[in-house]
Amino acid sequence: MKLFFGLILCLPLGLFAQEGPVKQDSTLVQYIYVEGDSIPKTSIDLDEVLLLNKLKFATKEERIKYLILRRKTIKVYPYAKLAAERLTRLNERLESLDSKRKKKKYAKMVQKYIEDEFSAELKKLTKTEGQILVKLIHRQTGKTTFQLIKELRSGWRAFWFNSTASLFDISLKMEFNPMDVKEDFYIEDILERAFQNRQLIRQEPAIDFDYYDLSDKWLYQGETAETKN
Repeated sequence: MKLFFGLILCLPLGLFAQEGPVKQDSTLVQYIYVEGDSIPKTSIDLDEVLLLNKLKFATKEERIKYLILRRKTIKVYPYAKLAAERLTRLNERLESLDSKRKKKKYAKMVQKYIEDEFSAELKKLTKTEGQILVKLIHRQTGKTTFQLIKELRSGWRAFWFNSTASLFDISLKMEFNPMDVKEDFYIEDILERAFQNRQLIRQEPAIDFDYYDLSDKWLYQGETAETKN
């Protein structure tokens, strides 16, 4: 919905504006044309970069746990990213089909493809890696793994998957909640650092939260503003 309104707000400028290079005096100058008027573009567009706070660990064991979590998070994030991309394409394709029969047939085909694509690799994940993946799928899609299975297959199949996963202490209903769960904050911190050093490719989350609000809560608990500085 936010994306939809964002496109609507940008529409008037998109209708009357175009951007292109103009060569003057052997120097390439970029102009923006708006309703016949040209405006020189002298600024440089830069990607937004978060200033990450230094992490503080109370004990050596806590730091070791963070390093283990980092290794596992970086390992499973690409699966969550790919799942979100597949889901987006599936929904776009389903909207273009004009009958329930075609939609059902296409959905089954994609589901089988995803299962075949993921099954071999997912079987190699440990219990904790599987639970991190479930959280990240919620981060990237805005829906729990249980909800996705229920929508794409059936309520019974979702229940069966969840019951099977529970045997390994994995809940497919688990959500990504960095504001209330410290481990989830650490996962988000790990992702941000991996995005910035280009170890992982950024994909915007489907849920709303602010990294600085998370940092203020988890890194500065009990500290005053003077202590932070």
